[in-house]
Amino acid sequence: MEPSKPNTQLLDQIRMKVRFKQYSIRTEDVYVSWAKRFILFHNKKHPSDMGSPEIEQFLTYLATERNVSASTQNQALSAIVFLYREVLQIELPQNMIFNFAKRPAKLPLVLTRDETKQLLTLLPSNWSLVGNLLYGTGMRLMEVIRLRVKDIDFTRNEIIIRSGKGNKDRVTMLPLCLKEDLRKQLVRAKTLHDKDLDDGFGSVYLPKALSVKNPVSAWFWGWQYVFPSSKRSVDPRSGATQRHHINEKGMQRAMKQALLDSNIAKPATPHTLRHSFATHLMESGTDIRTLQELLGHKNIETTMIYTHVLNRGGQGVTSPLDLS
Repeated sequence: MEPSKPNTQLLDQIRMKVRFKQYSIRTEDVYVSWAKRFILFHNKKHPSDMGSPEIEQFLTYLATERNVSASTQNQALSAIVFLYREVLQIELPQNMIFNFAKRPAKLPLVLTRDETKQLLTLLPSNWSLVGNLLYGTGMRLMEVIRLRVKDIDFTRNEIIIRSGKGNKDRVTMLPLCLKEDLRKQLVRAKTLHDKDLDDGFGSVYLPKALSVKNPVSAWFWGWQYVFPSSKRSVDPRSGATQRHHINEKGMQRAMKQALLDSNIAKPATPHTLRHSFATHLMESGTDIRTLQELLGHKNIETTMIYTHVLNRGGQGVTSPLDLS
């Protein structure tokens, strides 16, 4: 591409390449956003006229001036590498030198069993099932939000999580106490789906490969979301009017309000329920390998962080005050 051409054309090329790679629309938006910020940081200079020095400068700026987290800096680096490697067809050196954002060694925030029960009780009725699934299954928020009808097995009492973090599938338990609530939710979802079909709609977003191989599946009941949106919307990629899943921000707001109402002095988020799930299972004797499978962790080291709950009172040592 000639440097004189508008950067909007370059951003369009990023979008097209991301879609060709079958990445999610969130990844698409993030990569385009970081490419735009990188270009603006260097006064709209075209990336093909820049290289590792400019990239190093931008990444250092993020760490030292913007104080971003290590994960945010890595996200920016991934987006820029994608821009150069996949769009501009330019290989970057492996040994770029820049200031790394600090990665603090923080233990996950965990609620007690009583605090968890109190928070779940305070959630509004339309978010109660989502909250209970987060704690009862260990799923991430977006894994619950994107859950499809076909992936709930009431006979085997299990939930299949498709394309979770790292694009991996895994299986977790279906809490017996939630089966009836889930069945009622499916009835509500089926009512919406039937109405959509009657109105000439009824399709849902499909994974790219399936949308090409068997596009008619978009109208099948099994592929519908368990938690559908109350309104139909236009898919930004295909332009089709469909019923997407609910917005995760609603759960985040509901959790925040429940936390205020409970007077629990912990900055808990929906993800805290996943941490609490893991910690409480480990406290009850679940072995770490099983926990690793349930959480979908690639490395056992990631799961090992939950062993901190077994080290009560400063690494398990009793205070001399309590010995006197």
